[in-house]
Amino acid sequence: MKLDVFNHVFPEIFIETLEETMPKRAVARWRSIETLWNMDARLRLLDEFGDYRQVISMSQPPIDVLGGPEQTPALARIANDGMAEICRAHPDRFPSFLLSLPMNNPDEAVKEVDRAVSELGACGAQIHSNVSGRALDDPAFFPVFERLERLGKPVFLHPARPMSHADYEAEDASKYEIFWGLGWAYETSAAMARIVFSGMFDKLPDLKMLAHHWGAYIPHAEGRLPHWEGRSSQSDETDYGPLKDSLKRPVTDYFKMFYADTAMFGAQAASQCGLEFFGAGHSLFATDCPFDREGGRILMRDTIAVMESLRCTDAEREAMYLDNGRAFLGLE
Repeated sequence: MKLDVFNHVFPEIFIETLEETMPKRAVARWRSIETLWNMDARLRLLDEFGDYRQVISMSQPPIDVLGGPEQTPALARIANDGMAEICRAHPDRFPSFLLSLPMNNPDEAVKEVDRAVSELGACGAQIHSNVSGRALDDPAFFPVFERLERLGKPVFLHPARPMSHADYEAEDASKYEIFWGLGWAYETSAAMARIVFSGMFDKLPDLKMLAHHWGAYIPHAEGRLPHWEGRSSQSDETDYGPLKDSLKRPVTDYFKMFYADTAMFGAQAASQCGLEFFGAGHSLFATDCPFDREGGRILMRDTIAVMESLRCTDAEREAMYLDNGRAFLGLE
């Protein structure tokens, strides 16, 4: 059995809601990926891969960019109700889901955590790398992480960076899809660093957090980490450091507290790097389905091929396919 822990859907009820408010071009793009919203098509895809199950989570964009703090709580409820319904209808393929949150309304986000976990059976939460440009270590968001830790539900960290985020200060927008191709991995890495250096893992020692795409750039920056912890502020306006003075452990240890997933678009060398950094025990199988030209088939096929090529034991490979995800999410 394979348990794909990070892939995406749009419940039909949610996409119908967006059709009333979002630009037609955006909705048409989502509708063009049939396996994103049509669960009959998604099930036919999964049937091609045998005993294969998915823990589903919402697709982009983040809930907080779809409306103001007054509108997003209702959108989150619609999204979570829709995902719970998919899981109830097909428990043999979708054993559970990651809840979505109105992070631009932290008070309501905490309430939605409670509702989605207790009433709908959510097994974790998807939180994006920033909240409309605000860092996740902003004190306003701490109660959300605190509640998830208390309930024993993990956070799945997903990148978010719009095209309007320019690559250079002299420009107004990103070009050549750099905001996605390189920027999303940077977003994940930066969010991880803010979580580490803000002391969140010291304040919430039982919080479990998974970083998408095998920890993004962090495994490739392993050599920098011991040097990073000794750096101090280079700004006259901000006084901190050395950074290690505010942490209880070496900085590398904190980054290795993250879990990571195998959704690497079929990149073998980068996947091996992620495995070497996080270890098999902190690595979970995921594909990022359905975002390829065949509605997820290529990502699923190529990720499995990479998994089979990794330098690891058969027991470690099987743990990544199933046991690690089941334990991480508390699934039977």
